[in-house]
Amino acid sequence: MSATSADTSPEELKRCCGRLYESDFAKLLLGDSFHPGGLKLTERLGSLMQLTAGVRVLDVACGTGASALFLARRFGCQVIGIDLSRQNVLRATEAAAAQGLSDQVKFQHSDAEQMAFSDGTFEAVICECAFCTFPDKNAAAHEFARVLCPGGRIGLSDLTRDQELVEQLKGLLAWIACIADAQPVQAYVECLRSAGFDRYEVEPHHEALIEMADQIRGKLLGAEILVGLKKLSLPGVNFVTAKELLKVALETIHDGRLGYTIIIASRPQLHGDEAASSRGDDARTIDTPRRR
Repeated sequence: MSATSADTSPEELKRCCGRLYESDFAKLLLGDSFHPGGLKLTERLGSLMQLTAGVRVLDVACGTGASALFLARRFGCQVIGIDLSRQNVLRATEAAAAQGLSDQVKFQHSDAEQMAFSDGTFEAVICECAFCTFPDKNAAAHEFARVLCPGGRIGLSDLTRDQELVEQLKGLLAWIACIADAQPVQAYVECLRSAGFDRYEVEPHHEALIEMADQIRGKLLGAEILVGLKKLSLPGVNFVTAKELLKVALETIHDGRLGYTIIIASRPQLHGDEAASSRGDDARTIDTPRRR
């Protein structure tokens, strides 16, 4: 993965992200929750979004389903998780069955920039530590708005930056590690605003990123030792490149140039004739595909 993100097509970027996050290497380093703060921060996100029993939630880039399953248990909501990795979707579906949540939580293979759901299907959309990896963030933001019903809420938690990143953090590996295209908070807000969202709430959680990076450093060292002792097989992993990327990333995080932030926004309520014409939205089911 020596190419830069600028040399790589959007489709290839997506495929690379999908392959990495379904790999044993990602599970080893990140555990079940592929984002800083783990399920504790997922709970905070759900609380800020005021999730309650029966609310229809879309979890975008759901990974192996840990957050979707947690939200269903914690808040009683109905959840559909989508992910680019078919393997992650399979693992998540198996986890839902094992936990007895198959009727409440479902998973589908889908692209966040072009989702097969009807307009206004969901009352909440969450996207944890993935928005910064989407090649076309504006398209994804407009899709979030489209599948949300009027008054619905979007909750992002993602990497943020305060200034331009150094060159070592702009390559393909840095992109799929959620670093290369991290944006300032205001840039995310403007992206959501352009898609029609309003009423923003911003809450920093930089300590969660520091904690996760330090944990990954220890796990990376342990994995390298186990591979060297031939007690673990991770074909294709370049530990030299991974350690150098992590070293630079940690320096950038501790300098305060990289952080982690929750952003909540709402799709405006409809008024007057618009509200009258939209009646019946509540009858939609969360697995109704949009006809093209």
